[in-house]
Amino acid sequence: MKTDNVKLQFSNTFVGSMTSPSGRVVLGQQPDGMAPYHLLYGAVGSCFYSTFLSITTKKRLTFKDASLEVSGIKRDTIPATLEYLKIEFTIRGGSNQEQLKESAELGAKYCSIHETISKVAKIDLVVKFES
Repeated sequence: MKTDNVKLQFSNTFVGSMTSPSGRVVLGQQPDGMAPYHLLYGAVGSCFYSTFLSITTKKRLTFKDASLEVSGIKRDTIPATLEYLKIEFTIRGGSNQEQLKESAELGAKYCSIHETISKVAKIDLVVKFES
């Protein structure tokens, strides 16, 4: 199954951009330039959240909004693959905390990017609730 495509353009330094069918991101060593692991963490976070939303919609759960913070640690050995990833997921104004937490756990399980990263890194999901 083809997921999509992106195009990347670089100068002869680490300054470039990535363009997708839906937008553009600046890359590298320039103002607002994203680094590779920023993109990876964003990819896992957005994939996880999209999967979570799909599950909560099917379960007819409601919440006001949510935020994620994704952080990680790379190995010291070469190649320096990801060793550990932490997803801190805060849900605000949730209708059913137990069901929302279960949905978050299922979101991690069924997110393809989360599953891919889990082959090389330990991943912790921390779910928090705020009123």
